[in-house]
Amino acid sequence: MTATEDFASILTPEGKLAPTPAFEPFVDRVRGADDELWRTAYRQMRLVRAFDREGTNLQRQGQLALYVPAEGQEAAQVGSGLAAREQDAIFPSYREHGVAFARGLDLVRILALLRGVTNSGWDPAQERNFRNYVLVIASQTLHATGYAVGQLLDGKVGAAGPEEDEATIVYFGDGATSQGDLNEALVFAKSYNAPEVFFLQNNQWAISVPVSRQSPVPLYRRADGFGIPTVQIDGNDVMASWAVSGQFLDEARAGGGPRFIEALTYRMGAHTTSDDPTKYRTSDEEQYWRDRDPLQRLERYLRDQGDEGSFFEDIEAEAKDYAADIRRRALALPDPDPIDIFTHPYAEAHELIEEQRLAFLDFEASLEEDA
Repeated sequence: MTATEDFASILTPEGKLAPTPAFEPFVDRVRGADDELWRTAYRQMRLVRAFDREGTNLQRQGQLALYVPAEGQEAAQVGSGLAAREQDAIFPSYREHGVAFARGLDLVRILALLRGVTNSGWDPAQERNFRNYVLVIASQTLHATGYAVGQLLDGKVGAAGPEEDEATIVYFGDGATSQGDLNEALVFAKSYNAPEVFFLQNNQWAISVPVSRQSPVPLYRRADGFGIPTVQIDGNDVMASWAVSGQFLDEARAGGGPRFIEALTYRMGAHTTSDDPTKYRTSDEEQYWRDRDPLQRLERYLRDQGDEGSFFEDIEAEAKDYAADIRRRALALPDPDPIDIFTHPYAEAHELIEEQRLAFLDFEASLEEDA
């Protein structure tokens, strides 16, 4: 883990509150939070992990075309997801299951996408501004920047106050920092002073390429070159993720312009279920990060605050039931009607799409005649 003097953290792996110097600007935010928030965060993180393991099992059993594990990154995702307001726009990549859960998305929708029975996944307008997953690396950063500029031009920034003003947060991995799309997004976000938080989940590996090979300097410092305020946080510290994300989003909504967060975390599983991390990672490295498990450290904190075993036992039981429900509903997903592919390419009817739709119907009819 490449932590720096700018490393912001408050919750240690032992579950103790020990803010680093870089976290001091955010510490009052955590001290003002009720422990009920951290109980909510723990529950969400535990259920997301149950979902994650069930998703892997479903793929291994041939029920999904692919699965994208997120174990180990729950704190970065749930913490930042809980910090966003309902009016904020969320642009994920393809591993943000924790953000989706915190946002209220039914995670079976993600499995429908990975099972290949939906053409998109969900309607963002009906899912609290949580945009669709994107598989083209870093493309979502440009989408998010364009949306954030729109928020600004529509007068939804720095006008009505934090309860109504809007911001955008976009998620991406360390591999995306090597893509031109991200750098273009940073240029435009700063040029327009867009209300946007760039949230980098540095999980140490871009598939099989380590961060050390991608960049000779810590990735959060990339933002300095664009004049964007930046901080590096402990991505396994849910309190740090919540506090820094919340403050940066507040500043963006108020008209302060873009912000950049690098969350140092770790992908405990494979990049996807088509990957074998044992080919490029050592067991010692994985153990180092398992000792810093985000769930364990929050559990230790809550136990120190007086939460008893029954609280954790109830959540374990709920997680087991949740995983079973996820499996049941995923296996019951219906196949889509092939004609649906022509329904949503454009917001309004399009002559060429209609021509293709009619041609497809004619083709289907010809098959029935030949049968």
